[in-house]
Amino acid sequence: MAASVILIWCLLPGTQLIIDNPQKSDAIVVLAEGDQRYWRGLELLRAGYGRHLVLDAMTWVLYGQTRDHLARLFVSRTAGVNASEVSVCPMSADSTGDEANRVNECLLALDPKPRSVLLVTDQYHTRRALMTFRRRLPQYTWTAAAVSNDFQYGLPWWKRREWAKTYFIESEKLLWWELFDRWRN
Repeated sequence: MAASVILIWCLLPGTQLIIDNPQKSDAIVVLAEGDQRYWRGLELLRAGYGRHLVLDAMTWVLYGQTRDHLARLFVSRTAGVNASEVSVCPMSADSTGDEANRVNECLLALDPKPRSVLLVTDQYHTRRALMTFRRRLPQYTWTAAAVSNDFQYGLPWWKRREWAKTYFIESEKLLWWELFDRWRN
């Protein structure tokens, strides 16, 4: 049974990983780092999909600077008139579940407190991220916007080595979520 489920999963075209249905929300959360994710979040903010954008950025040190500090500098240079509507959420989480907990702290710091949140992440991460955030933070209404990142993932996924690797790793994480993580606290 499990082997047949895994075989079917591997033969699907990869779209089961992707949810791209952005809805207008009180806040927009851009998960992890990446210029394309940030630009998509800023585009959605400017289009009225949220009143505030929260950019999560790791606190790891890169060339003598923390990444969250670099993110704040980047936002100050690029957000323009929207700079006051963008905040950086320092993150040290190493899993989507831990990331959800930290994002909640940053959302609670917003005024007014949001009731609905739009997640922005790479397309291959949208389904698992959305399921994780809905499970961990049910007090918010969640939707997701997928960011296309041709280097990391594309369709048909089996045509390029990096895409296949990303597909299998993310599929494994999603399967783990379905079988184990969703049932834990």
